[in-house]
Amino acid sequence: MAGESITQPKVDGFRMKAKLQGKFSDVASALNTISFLKIAQEKEGVNVAYIESRSIDKTPYLFSLMKFKKNEIEVIYTVPSNVSPTKRKLDVMRYLLNMVTLVEPYYDIDNKVVYQLVEETMRQLEEYTTGDYKALYKEYDQLKREVENLRRSSLIYKNQVKSLSKENYELKNENDELKVRFEKLHGGISDNVLSTRVQEWIMDHNGTINIVEFAKYNKVPEARVEDVLNNLVRQGYLQQAQ
Repeated sequence: MAGESITQPKVDGFRMKAKLQGKFSDVASALNTISFLKIAQEKEGVNVAYIESRSIDKTPYLFSLMKFKKNEIEVIYTVPSNVSPTKRKLDVMRYLLNMVTLVEPYYDIDNKVVYQLVEETMRQLEEYTTGDYKALYKEYDQLKREVENLRRSSLIYKNQVKSLSKENYELKNENDELKVRFEKLHGGISDNVLSTRVQEWIMDHNGTINIVEFAKYNKVPEARVEDVLNNLVRQGYLQQAQ
C-alpha cells in the first residue's frame, strides 16, 4: 500500500579459507554453468551474486554474494526479518558448497575448514530449533488445555440438553394427560361444535332447551352448556326469554 515502508533485511556474512590454484577466469567459467547466477570477474577475484527476490522498486532484497578471492571465499547475504538467521545461513552455505564443487579443481580448500563451518552452523541451528520446539510444545500444551476445556464444556452442554429433553418429554406427557382430562371433562366436544348443537337443538325444540336433557344427550357437563348459552346470548345469536 502507498505510504508503507518495507523493512530492510539485515546483512550478515562469513569467510572460508581457500587458496587459489588456478586462474580467476577458470573459476568464472566454471560458475557460468549455473544460469541464474550473476558473475563479474575482477582483478582481485570473481564476484558471484545469487538474487532470490527483489523489492517493488526492483532492488535486490533477498540475495547472497560470494567473493572468490586469492586466499579466501567471502560470503555476504541478507536476512529478512521473518526468517531465522541460522536457517538463512544454512541455506546460503548450501549454495556455497554447491559452487565449491564446481571450482574445486581451481581451489585448495581444507576439508577441516568446511567441516568446522558446517558444524558451527548446525550447532546454531540446534539451539534455534531447541528454542523453537520449546515454544512449539508450549503452544501445544496450551492448545491441549483449550481442547480439554472445550471437551468438558461440550459434555456439560450435552448433559444439559439431555436433562432438558427429559424435562420436555415429561412436560409433554403431563400436557397430554391434562388434554385428555380436559376433553373428558368437556365431553370431548369443542366449543364451536357444542355451540352449533345447542342452536340446532333450540331450533328443533321450538326455541327452547332443556339443559339437563341436552347435557345428558350430548354427554357434557350442564355447567358447560350454560356457559355456551350465555356466550350465544352475549354474541347476539340467541335472545334470552323474558
